Amino acid sequence: MSGHSAWANIKHKKQANDAKRGKIFSKIAKEMMIAVRANGKDPITNLTLRTLLQKARAANMPSDNIERAIKRGAGEVEGEVFDEVMYEGYAPGGIGLIVQVLTSNRNRAAAEVRHTFTRFGGNLGGQNSVLRTFQRKGVILVEEAAASEEKLMEVALEAGAGDLIHDADAKQFEITTDPAQFGAVVDALAKANIATQSAEISLVADLMVPVTEAGAAKKIVDFMEALEDIDDVQNVYSNADIDPKLVEG
Repeated sequence: MSGHSAWANIKHKKQANDAKRGKIFSKIAKEMMIAVRANGKDPITNLTLRTLLQKARAANMPSDNIERAIKRGAGEVEGEVFDEVMYEGYAPGGIGLIVQVLTSNRNRAAAEVRHTFTRFGGNLGGQNSVLRTFQRKGVILVEEAAASEEKLMEVALEAGAGDLIHDADAKQFEITTDPAQFGAVVDALAKANIATQSAEISLVADLMVPVTEAGAAKKIVDFMEALEDIDDVQNVYSNADIDPKLVEG
């Protein structure tokens, strides 16, 4: 299992059982506002917004919340203005972490992220200390039952996908693309009636670091989950390659 898929599945299980659904909705709404502010509110021309709408529907986000977020991003109703900040650092064991923040209060966000790194024995690094070892890529997850590997290869690779990996343990396929080809691949899958579990532009490490000891794996996952529980944190990216079986239960 690739490291990105592993963390995506761990997060999916956590969110599926998370009673605080409002936090998930809030994070999606912030991303929508930023996407609309940058590229407009038409999902046909704004690929980021289109993928966020898919993400919102998968999370059962109320349509009123979606509409309000889009209007705020377009400046049609008043609301907080959010800035994007990236924090970089290391978990114990030298595992690289990138924390994406969307916040209306940079001082508050910095204090909460710093406190969490300290609490879990991590260390914040300087700008580009970790980011230089990651690349922006489109990452699309498709369940095994949605299509055969042959069909996925035909559709995705012809649309410009860079790679397709079959993860038998997770019963899914992971498609990676150059960001410039991400929209074409997402559209091609939709036209072929192939449903996706998730589709996003993500940060993917050039080299994953295997974590094979259950205790260490759980500490890293707890650390990453604590970061994601911060209201201002949108995403946490890591080069840790963790088998979800190590942290189940």
